[in-house]
Amino acid sequence: MMFKTKLIRLVAVVAGLMAAYVAPAYAVVELNINKGNVEPLPIAITDFLSNGDLGAQVSAVVAADLKRSGLFAPINKQAFIEKIADPGQVPRFEDWKVINAQALVTGRVTREGDGRLRAEFRLWDTFAGKQMAGQQFYTQPENWRRVAHIIADAIYKQITGEDGYFDTRVVFVSESGPKTDRKRQLAIMDQDGFNVRTLTNSNSIVLTPRFSPNRQEVTYMSFEGDQPRVYLLQLETGQREVVGNFPGMTFSPRFSPDGQRVIMSLQQEGNANIYTMDLRSRTTTRLTSTAAIDTSPSYSPDGSQVVFESDRGGKPQLYVMGANGSNQHRISFGDGSYSTPVWSPRGDLIAFTKQAGGKFSIGVMKPDGSGERILTTGFHNEGPTWAPNGRVLMFFRQSAGAGGPQIYSIDITGYNEQPVKTPGYASDPAWSPLLE
Repeated sequence: MMFKTKLIRLVAVVAGLMAAYVAPAYAVVELNINKGNVEPLPIAITDFLSNGDLGAQVSAVVAADLKRSGLFAPINKQAFIEKIADPGQVPRFEDWKVINAQALVTGRVTREGDGRLRAEFRLWDTFAGKQMAGQQFYTQPENWRRVAHIIADAIYKQITGEDGYFDTRVVFVSESGPKTDRKRQLAIMDQDGFNVRTLTNSNSIVLTPRFSPNRQEVTYMSFEGDQPRVYLLQLETGQREVVGNFPGMTFSPRFSPDGQRVIMSLQQEGNANIYTMDLRSRTTTRLTSTAAIDTSPSYSPDGSQVVFESDRGGKPQLYVMGANGSNQHRISFGDGSYSTPVWSPRGDLIAFTKQAGGKFSIGVMKPDGSGERILTTGFHNEGPTWAPNGRVLMFFRQSAGAGGPQIYSIDITGYNEQPVKTPGYASDPAWSPLLE
């Protein structure tokens, strides 16, 4: 199935809106998100001014993004005292302090003569009585949700000091039909579950999709023609190709951080070993050689190491090796089995699935295996994927008695677990980098 994305031209214009900019170090409003359960920051997000209701729709998406992060508590608009008539004017800070709004967002959406939208916002520190940030963007009307996500990212970064993750997409396996005849298609959506689009037809089962670092390619496994193969899909053009014509089954592919290689598992005669393929030269390199199942490889962000799953010790555990296959060593030593490891974009943690005591958990540990923490446990949880800022994970869950799996997100502290709405059943999520 051909799939085309529309190239988005977002122009941020900072000049003129930043006259009263206050650096985070000097702002009263800031969040220390490196401690455990952070108390959400009360923030007032006013309806952006516009002709019609588009302004209110934009600000509603901004509020929803910030609320979902668990770090912000948007204040009910019915509590607002001041009605913003001009977002460029200094607000009456006392009216916002009295309802405990520690930060205030105002904005406007207008349609330009050439048909484009101009969206502008300002972020105010109500207790310091100063503007913290201000930007404006130009884009096509159909991209209004993206603009809202970008504004939410800007607010998130200004107050927390970390990059946001709202202007991102998630590729996943969309599941439909009865268990006995389940259809699995590749699909893509915005991180908040909107703008879902299918990328493949339902004739062949697909598994383990993964984004490339350049955001424009996806690699996945398909059983097309009853031949399990790893494919590369260009999102812009819909063009597909097989990654390597290996004998046997290839599965669990992932890109290297530079996007130049795909690492995957190749099964032959009951064993599975890990290989890399250079996408330019098409040369392959074997990294493991055991009479075991070595699978689910994932690169460290600097590309120097690989974490993978292996049952060479009797049951699936996590191992780390150099990107050339050197120094293979085990890092997981807890009870149970460990699988689906994925290295955090920050490099500081490895997320995994753990099976123990008849339950499945999502957890994290440091790359040396220390500091293991379980974030959530249930009947069946699997397949963690990192937000690009390393703050949030998505995974999929099959509840006991449920008809099919659903995607959830959770903070790395283990707080703020919540479902990600999809049209039907969904599994195997993979988070994109921040879009550009």
